[in-house]
Amino acid sequence: MALIVQKYGGTSVANPDRIRNLARRVARYKAMGHKVVVVVSAMSGETNRLISLAKEIMPDPDPRELDVILSTGEQVTIGMTSLALMELGIKAKSYTGSQVKILTDDAFTKARILSIDEGNIKNDLDNGYVVVVAGFQGVDGNGNITTLGRGGSDTTGVALAAALKADECQIYTDVDGVYTTDPRVVPEARRLDKITFEEMLELASQGSKVLQIRSVEFAGKYKVKLRVLSSFDDEGEGTLITFEEEKDMEQPVISGIAFNRDEAKITVLGVPDKPGIAYQILGPIAEANVDVDMIIQNTGADGTTDFTFTVNKNEMNKALSILRDKVQAHIGAREIKGDDKIAKVSIVGVGMRSHVGIASKMFRILAEEGINIQMISTSEIKIAVVIDEKYLELAVRVLHKAFELDAE
Repeated sequence: MALIVQKYGGTSVANPDRIRNLARRVARYKAMGHKVVVVVSAMSGETNRLISLAKEIMPDPDPRELDVILSTGEQVTIGMTSLALMELGIKAKSYTGSQVKILTDDAFTKARILSIDEGNIKNDLDNGYVVVVAGFQGVDGNGNITTLGRGGSDTTGVALAAALKADECQIYTDVDGVYTTDPRVVPEARRLDKITFEEMLELASQGSKVLQIRSVEFAGKYKVKLRVLSSFDDEGEGTLITFEEEKDMEQPVISGIAFNRDEAKITVLGVPDKPGIAYQILGPIAEANVDVDMIIQNTGADGTTDFTFTVNKNEMNKALSILRDKVQAHIGAREIKGDDKIAKVSIVGVGMRSHVGIASKMFRILAEEGINIQMISTSEIKIAVVIDEKYLELAVRVLHKAFELDAE
């Protein structure tokens, strides 16, 4: 008998029929003697609908009140899921994030989990219940409802699995595992039977939408066995995310290609080339809770330099306003420019550690297609480049083929 946490995304609970399918799958696990905790997202499209409703009242909604609104999506789903289980004769009980309690910080709309009180869930499991928990949400120290950001239900599922010391956390979604890249862009993309946590973390951080990055971080930190499965295929084994590389197997040089259309580039031109200038630029950005990804500072000339960094496209205007209102005059910058017509493409693979020439091959392939590289970022197992948005799909296709990711 195992303790299993199953997380179901929006497409898996999109309507009553799919919720019934979910309940039947849970019933099969229960019949095998397993204890099951189910984490569900809002029904497909519901979060976007709620955001649109809020914006009809206030174009830039207050974050605290927006979280109050958004959290209702999952509340509907947990009730529906519990009812579907009860219809099958299974004892079920639903919990919102605040009822659990999933304690978070107070960063509304993108809060981070601090702790989970698993006591009630353990008691219910011991008493034969399937426990159904709302993903994506929690409560801060002052009792305010918070949400965890896009894909936050993945994080809820993994965090619960860690708190409960579950045997496995299963992430059910509309794809049957982790692919070498998005099959909608490259039809030849292959499903991976397994992938290392390091690789999955890099893919998630570079734009792969299969798992939210924080869920992978949680899984790695607490050694949660993680598997990505399709909610529409009861036979598939999905992709297992492993803790260690297989020592007796030759690792592929590249395991996958991630891309992100949701980034924007900000350049601060003509800033003094002196110690502390990076902090003076990025400090106010961080204080506004805006995440920065790639950073480049050019070599100084005539006592000045240019400083470029990327942020989420939705936060570009906020970052530009902060820089123009609070930073530009203070540091004497000549100009501040924003560009939201960029995209990031990344190749990821633990095999890079033992192979040379990967970066030069990537750059040559892009150059042959006339694709200019605007920014470069590397780690031990990743190379990421920023390019013009219009070349994104071409770049992914040619890199996928050149690194033979379509080969078995």
